[in-house]
Amino acid sequence: MANTDKAIEPNYSIDVIRCIAITLVIIVHCSGFPYEFLNAQTTSLDILGWFSTDFYATIGLLGVPLFVMLTGALLLNPNREDEPLKVFYKKRLDRIGLPFVFWTIIYFIWSFTVVGEPLTLHNIGQGLINGSFSHLWYLYLLMGLYAVTPVLRVLVKHLERKLFTYILIIWFVGTLTTPFIHTFTTFDYNPYPFVFLDWVGYFLIGTYILYSNIRRSRAALLVILGVIGSAGGEWVLTAILGKTYTGYFHSYMNATIIIASVSLFYLLISFDFNRIGNYSKTSRIIHWVSQNTFPIYLIHMIVLGALSINVLGLWLNRPTFVPLFDVPFFAVIVLAVSAGSIYLLKKVPILKKLVG
Repeated sequence: MANTDKAIEPNYSIDVIRCIAITLVIIVHCSGFPYEFLNAQTTSLDILGWFSTDFYATIGLLGVPLFVMLTGALLLNPNREDEPLKVFYKKRLDRIGLPFVFWTIIYFIWSFTVVGEPLTLHNIGQGLINGSFSHLWYLYLLMGLYAVTPVLRVLVKHLERKLFTYILIIWFVGTLTTPFIHTFTTFDYNPYPFVFLDWVGYFLIGTYILYSNIRRSRAALLVILGVIGSAGGEWVLTAILGKTYTGYFHSYMNATIIIASVSLFYLLISFDFNRIGNYSKTSRIIHWVSQNTFPIYLIHMIVLGALSINVLGLWLNRPTFVPLFDVPFFAVIVLAVSAGSIYLLKKVPILKKLVG
């Protein structure tokens, strides 16, 4: 990519972005959105519960895009030295190969023994195609992005800024058009005109944004507007068209989430986090979590499920039955237990490479 602007080089930003991203991922899974009204009559607490879970789910959805954009920034940066295909793929395989096999088996066992999924060939095959548990789809996404990274590296390295912008505009339009037509019309639509769709756009934006120059105040405003647009859009759409349409604004490929997550990513890489190094304990914790967001991500759904139980008359996932307080409370517990579990598992030599 031809550009004379000085890139923003990630340093402590990498650790901070990873820590924020894994926290947001856990929040979205702890949110329990959409909130279910248990009473025949809607109370003020019901409305508060709906808006609370709506808001937490919205900010939580920014987590995975942050991960993907950071990966793109690190792998597609044109200043990065080239490496042979064999070396590149070996590094990626060493990183996710064994954890992929290990956690797929673990979640198969979890699904069939704890969750109660029927043990059938169809369910096994479906699990292997899409991921044996809901959040393992991210591993398949990583494999796809890694597969095309060597090609995208060449593209980005020789792409002029205007053409890069043009590609992202095509991605943005195509990514928004497809779900809109599928949701609000009866047309049978296939996005043949759009080659770049879905996560490859976030992946490319990761390195594109490194060379962007945006006022922080404007980026912060876009984050706020994106979150408000997504959370508010969910409420309005559900109120007008019914809960069948709930979830349209809670999509990684919705304009509001794209705008909010990209703006948040820019904010995080534009700040200087080097001062964190002055606080040894804090910096060590942040760095350790950053280095272990992958296994924390992989284990957190088991932790979430295991802790969603009644302990001495107290539900850890909803101690007050007020989501405004329960969601962040439970997310902190899930994050802490997940991190602690990974810390202990990595003390066992045979498990160190298996868990990630």
